[in-house]
Amino acid sequence: MTGGPVSAEEAGSGRAGGRPLLRLLWLAGPLRGRLALSVLAGAAATGFGVALLATSGYMLARASEHPSILAISVAVVAVRAFSVGRGISRYIERLTSHDVAFRVLGDIRVAIYRRLERLAPAGLAAFRSGDLLAALISDVDATQDLFIRGIGPPLAAALVGAGAVTVCLLILAPAGGLLALGLLAAGVVAPPLAVAASRRSARATAPARGELSATVTDLLSGAAELHAFGAQGTALTAATEADAKLTALSRRSAAATGLGAGLTTGLTGLTVWGVLLLGVAAVGHGTLTRVPLAVLTLTALAAFEAVTVMPAAALQLGAARASARRIGTILDEPDPVTEPAVPRPRPSGPVHVRMSGVQVRYEPDGPLALDGLDLDLSAGRRIALIGPSGAGKSTAAAVLLRFRDPAGGAVTLNGADLASYAADDVRTVIGGCPQDPHIFDATVRDNLRLGRPGASDDELTAVAARTRLLPWIDSLPKSWDTPVGAHGAAMSGGERQRLALARALLADPAVLVLDEPTAHLDPETRAALTADLLTLTAGRATLLITHEMEGLDQIDEIVVLDHGKVTERGTHAELMRAGGRYRQLQDGPSFWPG
Repeated sequence: MTGGPVSAEEAGSGRAGGRPLLRLLWLAGPLRGRLALSVLAGAAATGFGVALLATSGYMLARASEHPSILAISVAVVAVRAFSVGRGISRYIERLTSHDVAFRVLGDIRVAIYRRLERLAPAGLAAFRSGDLLAALISDVDATQDLFIRGIGPPLAAALVGAGAVTVCLLILAPAGGLLALGLLAAGVVAPPLAVAASRRSARATAPARGELSATVTDLLSGAAELHAFGAQGTALTAATEADAKLTALSRRSAAATGLGAGLTTGLTGLTVWGVLLLGVAAVGHGTLTRVPLAVLTLTALAAFEAVTVMPAAALQLGAARASARRIGTILDEPDPVTEPAVPRPRPSGPVHVRMSGVQVRYEPDGPLALDGLDLDLSAGRRIALIGPSGAGKSTAAAVLLRFRDPAGGAVTLNGADLASYAADDVRTVIGGCPQDPHIFDATVRDNLRLGRPGASDDELTAVAARTRLLPWIDSLPKSWDTPVGAHGAAMSGGERQRLALARALLADPAVLVLDEPTAHLDPETRAALTADLLTLTAGRATLLITHEMEGLDQIDEIVVLDHGKVTERGTHAELMRAGGRYRQLQDGPSFWPG
């Protein structure tokens, strides 16, 4: 490899000028030796092909004069050598160019994964999951054309073309000049014309591919909901339209490829006919014999092998540039949080987290998602954030977990600015259970062990028992080794939430943040899980974000949010005496209306 995969910062525009293809070339810097070898091998393979045809022409023309076998024995040996050399050189060229391409592609994928890790979850709002999937697969794959077709073939064409023109100049100067003009036209003029014909489709193909991927991904992941609401027809129509758009763009690209191939073939024919006529005229004047004429004509014909691939390569490079630009959009996305240059050591022992007048904006000039929130989380203290959807509850959790930096106010951990700690250290101390926990397509044991990879089987069993997950695990056919399916498809909603809670408890953070842990559950399961949550969080610093009104009488402080602002706060008894919105909801529904 290249000495380890590059980081997202190393692949960024600051190190490569921000130009998509130059960034890829910079990534291949440590492999420049292999790139040079691929260019030389490609030039040798094409050169051997030209020499093979020219030598064959010489041998046939000379044989027509009925010389002794010794007169053409060198040509016979040369034909064999050029045949073998052509195959070996082409193999080396393909091996080295693909080796470089695949190594760089691996580095790019690692860089994207690292960038996504830094961006998730707050920094991914601008990207659809299907679009990210297309970038990781199709767009990355498209960039390999830079190394397979964008570097070797043009340089090989220049070397071989120069050699062929030199040979023809030595045989017949006018024919050599005509060949030089033909090669320049085919290698320099035809590719830009083909690119111009496909410019719009080349720019739109990568985004259209991403749109189709995103549409199909959304269609598959939301199939159950689409069927439930009878919206499958609309979703299928959207996918069909996206597919039709990509198909139309592919047709335009194919037409441009055909145009480039046609121009190259036409220029080849005209040039070879011109060389032949000049050669025949020279034979007529006695300045050239038929043996050099055969060599001259076949050399001119074979030389165009070097430039035949140029129009298609130019088109593929245009697509690679568009894909590289989309990859750059991900790599250049700014961090949602700023890491300290010299982070503080991770705190140990009891911790105290305080939010003072915290303000958060999702856009620089946008409205405040949180406006002046104060929270005080110390060991053993439990606080509940309640309010309607969009009130800012999950935003507060994102600030605590360092997924988003506040625009105003202060957040401290043991008296020091939360931003002075490394984000990963913060998430070790402050952890929890998200609103929609991700369950991987793996076994129960593997999913639970994500909370602490080094946990023993006894520790897994203990935390499963605490969250009342153990009876269900024991009932499974393979117990802990039972696969749970993609997104936990083989589990009920309550089982998924309990597994996520067990995972959070296994990580054992000093401060536990539970974001809507009973969402999407039926009333009976919700009530049972709420009771267990209150038991499990006793004596632990906990922030409970919920719509539910059940069990709040056991919470130390209740904070009511609405449009990012605190409208009420206090204990259950205090808020009941105040007779505000909280009291009205306690006397009415068991959940906060959306």
